[in-house]
Amino acid sequence: MGGEVVSGGIGRSVPRPDGPEKASGAFRYAGDLRVPGMLHARTLRSPHPRARLGRIDAAAARRLPGVAAVVTAADVPGVATYGLIVADQPVFAATEVRYAGEPVAAVAAVDAATARRALAAIEVDYEPLRPSTDPEQVLAADAEALHPAGNLFREIDIRHGEPGVDGSVVVEDRYVVGMQDQAFLAPEAALVSPAADGGVDLRVATQWLHSDREQLAACLGIPENLVRLTLAGVGGAFGGREDVTLQIHGALLARVTGAPVRIAYDRVESFLGHPHRHPARMWFRHTATADGELVSVQANVVLDGGAYASSSPAVLANAVTHAAGPYRVSHARLRGVAVRTNNPPCGAMRGFGVPQVTIGHEAQMDRLADALGLDPVELRIRNAVRPGDVLPTGQVLGAPLPARELIQLVAARPLPPPPPAVDVTGLALPGGLPAAAEPSRVRRGVGYALAYKNLLFSEGMDDSSAARVRLDLTDDGTPRVRVHSACAEVGQGFVTIAGQIARTELGVEQVVLAPADTAVGSAGSTSASRQTWMSGGAVRGACVAVADRLLARVARAAELPAEVVEAPRRTLRIAAGQIVGVEAGLRIAIADALAEGPIEADYTFHHRRTTALDADGQGDPHVAFAGAAHRAVVDVDIDLGLVRVVSMALAQDCGTVLNPLSLRGQVEGGTAQGLGLALMEELVTVDGVVVNPTFHDYLLPTTADVPDLDFVAVTEPQPDAPYGVKGVGEAPTCTATPAIVAAIRAAVGRDLRRVPVRPQDLVDLPTRSDLPRSDLPTSPHLPTRSGVAPAGGASTA
Repeated sequence: MGGEVVSGGIGRSVPRPDGPEKASGAFRYAGDLRVPGMLHARTLRSPHPRARLGRIDAAAARRLPGVAAVVTAADVPGVATYGLIVADQPVFAATEVRYAGEPVAAVAAVDAATARRALAAIEVDYEPLRPSTDPEQVLAADAEALHPAGNLFREIDIRHGEPGVDGSVVVEDRYVVGMQDQAFLAPEAALVSPAADGGVDLRVATQWLHSDREQLAACLGIPENLVRLTLAGVGGAFGGREDVTLQIHGALLARVTGAPVRIAYDRVESFLGHPHRHPARMWFRHTATADGELVSVQANVVLDGGAYASSSPAVLANAVTHAAGPYRVSHARLRGVAVRTNNPPCGAMRGFGVPQVTIGHEAQMDRLADALGLDPVELRIRNAVRPGDVLPTGQVLGAPLPARELIQLVAARPLPPPPPAVDVTGLALPGGLPAAAEPSRVRRGVGYALAYKNLLFSEGMDDSSAARVRLDLTDDGTPRVRVHSACAEVGQGFVTIAGQIARTELGVEQVVLAPADTAVGSAGSTSASRQTWMSGGAVRGACVAVADRLLARVARAAELPAEVVEAPRRTLRIAAGQIVGVEAGLRIAIADALAEGPIEADYTFHHRRTTALDADGQGDPHVAFAGAAHRAVVDVDIDLGLVRVVSMALAQDCGTVLNPLSLRGQVEGGTAQGLGLALMEELVTVDGVVVNPTFHDYLLPTTADVPDLDFVAVTEPQPDAPYGVKGVGEAPTCTATPAIVAAIRAAVGRDLRRVPVRPQDLVDLPTRSDLPRSDLPTSPHLPTRSGVAPAGGASTA
């Protein structure tokens, strides 16, 4: 490290610079942007999950006073489709709509009300077709192709060890996970302005500026350098802003009209407009020896990707490679498919495929513990992976990954007091005061979960992040560092970390973070727990380059030997705003050293190379892992089926902690999101149509639902990461859900195989015929084009 004695350097709880504005309501989110003369855009969406598209008559809409433009698929000047991994999603549907909510047209008008009237005036001839919404049926031999590219996004088959090897104790079961939404509080929005050079300038809430630019330029049919994006204020993301949504429609309308265009979704359109967490159907089979040593794990995972690919191929890879969990196992067969249906598209969400399989493998570990007569914590300790173990993919697990320590730590945390015999406040029992729970009918349960989550991009992707750092003087002669990165700040804390790194390396207190835009090299996506590692590494590298040039300048000015000029850190160092050379008797203020002018450097950071999976699912696919363990304590009203999460304890593998305050925010948020998936969050579809696209019906945890988090950070540095960091935002989401479900299972003694857990799962309610298909049990057979059934038998202990 370069600088010393800097109050806002790494390791400090530096508060977010945007915190006061966000708390006061003064912060400008993307939806708050306005410019004189701007138009307002709206998108016309299909009401049908599948239909042939006939005539689109927009003549009446175009005649309305105040309507500036109506655009359809015929008006797309470049490539007609886009996508994060596979460009299979149309800008506008042209011949067929494949999900309810697919864009068909867009309008721009002088105000939002006129834009809405224009949408209502557009006549569209639809020929509804029978939608295919069952992910287990779309790969049948006689299934109709839903897209020219077919119904299979990806299939993965991991073979590890010897087939057919079993232990003496066998547990087998099936699990269903519903569709969760990212539910960020600020809906999608952008302000797009046409430029004199034929390009467009966008200010947009997104997670990946340069990916957006690449896709937009292709669809607009113009060079990428004519598409300029600047990050606008983002009100949460969690994966839901990785995909292009309204950007292309706003850009197309801005170029057609020659006027600035504001395009923003309301809550209903937000639910329809971005991909969600994949619903999953899973089958697991675990075998062990009589003393509790895992022998084999089999898993079949079916992910419903919806109508278009989004990031489904990568999500599937995460799900299948993590399906055995953080446990040593000599024999594994882990298989999975991500399939196309006429349900809403699904893609990235916090945890990226790992939360779904963690729900399955942790339920299996509890069942195995029951079958063996072992404590569930003890079973996990006996089988937890250690550095040097070979994972089912053949990858050798690197250090550190203190999985055993995590489950031991969380199990040792103090338990909360028992439920009160009399609830005088009406707040201490499930349901609170309105439910009036009878204390004698409340049951308490304790549950545990352990998981690991990969960090950064995987499977051989040459991931990188660029940054530019400039050291100069302000008008009053004060040294200042300017950091320029395209890293999208979506709440993860780069706005604090970038400054902390710069202060540490350059010894300068004043740091300015330039707006994130495409005028600098790509920072990659703000996802995969990667930005502190990747963009932090880029900022650090650029700061080190600036520091080296500054030290070399001072060495030359002081006429130090040539070898010192070439390697000045041997003699000189930056400390407390000064450059010090003890042996040379040198001490000069950084401000004086900058009298010759500013110093600037660019740096591109790469992580270690990984490899793709081969035909047997073998390779070195993941850069590194982070572990987490949760313990949940719940109270359940066995008459009403209501659940109160009494306490959550978390032990997490965090690497070096750069900002303790930011760390706390991330693990609390990840835990709350996992709680939501466990108990209430589900985007429900019936025959492909979302039936609860509002916050009135899509339920989110509130402060009344989320208990204080008892958190322990395990801080073993990651050897090949800048400062030894690890990403921390995703791992707690993976373990919170299964820990809560395990606690509920322990409280009520019911076989819970579906998430989220609903009151009707806990009490005997009549079966309803209108429940969505995802409530039905899954087949143990994985639907593939080859029709191959899973290896192993079907015995259940």
